Amino acid sequence: MQNNILNLLKTIPDPEIPVIDIVELGIVRDAQVTGENTCEVIITPTYSACPAMFTIEEDIIKMMKENGWDAKVVTKMFPIWTTDWITDEAREKLRVYGITPPEKGADEHHIGKPKKCPRCGSEHTKQISRFGSTLCKASYQCLDCLEPFDYFKCH
Repeated sequence: MQNNILNLLKTIPDPEIPVIDIVELGIVRDAQVTGENTCEVIITPTYSACPAMFTIEEDIIKMMKENGWDAKVVTKMFPIWTTDWITDEAREKLRVYGITPPEKGADEHHIGKPKKCPRCGSEHTKQISRFGSTLCKASYQCLDCLEPFDYFKCH
């Protein structure tokens, strides 16, 4: 039963980065059957003020209801979400989508380390802005192919 719930949750894309789902992003921390046709889904926001969390909660409730489940969504702030929870598959999807995925080892933050261009692979890049299209991204530009790209910030 828990696998069925997780499989349903894997069909819900992240509202801000629709190429990855909320399970592989690491937002879904747990999902349990709590009774006949009832379940509880525990989520952790990528940022404490992440505006997408309301949409994610609504999407979970809607998806579960459409599949015969009455879902309760619980938001837990601890442990704090980390980019280390992003799956390897999601990191590759981000790269193919044009977003440089975060380095593993978020506690080290990789400050000052060059970010690889997701298009040409060059590390000859520069930060344009600490803030990208969403709170979790920074804007960069490749100095070889000249393409701008987002970098998913470690935290």
